[in-house]
Amino acid sequence: MTETMKTAPILLWLCLSALSCHTTNPETPQESVSPGQGTPTTETTPEPVPAPIKTVIEKKLLYDRHTLADTYPYKDTTREFQWDKIRAGLRLLDSIRQKPSRWAIFQNYKNRNGEAPLVRNPHRNAYKRIADSSGVERYQSVPLYLPEDTLTAERYGRDGSLVRLLDDGNRLFRIQTLYTNGEWLVPGKYVKPIADSITFTKAIFVDVTNQNIATLEHVDSKWLVRSMNPATTGQHRPPYAQETPSGMFVIQEKKAKMIYLADGSQKTGGFAPYASRFTNGGYIHGVPVNVPHQSLIEYSPTLGTTPRSHMCVRNATSHAKFVYDWAPANATIVFVFD
Repeated sequence: MTETMKTAPILLWLCLSALSCHTTNPETPQESVSPGQGTPTTETTPEPVPAPIKTVIEKKLLYDRHTLADTYPYKDTTREFQWDKIRAGLRLLDSIRQKPSRWAIFQNYKNRNGEAPLVRNPHRNAYKRIADSSGVERYQSVPLYLPEDTLTAERYGRDGSLVRLLDDGNRLFRIQTLYTNGEWLVPGKYVKPIADSITFTKAIFVDVTNQNIATLEHVDSKWLVRSMNPATTGQHRPPYAQETPSGMFVIQEKKAKMIYLADGSQKTGGFAPYASRFTNGGYIHGVPVNVPHQSLIEYSPTLGTTPRSHMCVRNATSHAKFVYDWAPANATIVFVFD
């Protein structure tokens, strides 16, 4: 993906969201009438103090192959798992658990729900595709309208993004995205409501800077680390390979074999095993198998080195199978950050 949305605003939003759960609301004046009096008097009633969110992380691996340490050497540098950013995402999920909402997913894979209309101030990117001012492409995306202007879309929302559903009573649904601080109107055909009972107890964190992936699960008031592995994300190489976009997504579907085409042709190039799609054509999957081969490949020495995928997040095949089996669709969050 070209010039993907920077993660700093995402993480700032996550941190602010988490911190807001620790604060109490200002005392609100309450009107009361004393017995035998007709004139209201004002007295203050303290708001109940919500329990602080304690985000506890413990390591209890379910998958223990190719496991990386918290910090580890890479060439002449050191790489790491950015636990501060992971914790910020977990705090957001904890706050969701404390204050349930109606949730939905943006969906427009391969423009199946219709090509999004042009946004305000569009431009063509290095891939010769139309994109908005934030670099989000029109293809496979969702139009976001400001409440005061429903004629021209302001920007695009990425397929697979988790959104808060505020009102679905009209043709244009009112939603709140989690990477911007505002409300938008979106045609209902692009919005898939999901079960209100979902509490998002499983999360996957993809670090494009350190080229690693961690899976965590909420169990008994703790977040348990289930795996810590090397990964390979997408690279910027027009006209085919694109960066893995940053954001907060939901696993939408799974394919035991995700068939891909050879660059620049309609011929099958091979397949990626145990693929879990989270946005557009972006999957978490195992080591690709190029035609004419059919046997699975467990590991590649390029994992955890430099971006070289076509947008997907490449893993050891056994780890991709772990994710495939462990992470339910429409209920598992994927955070991609730098």
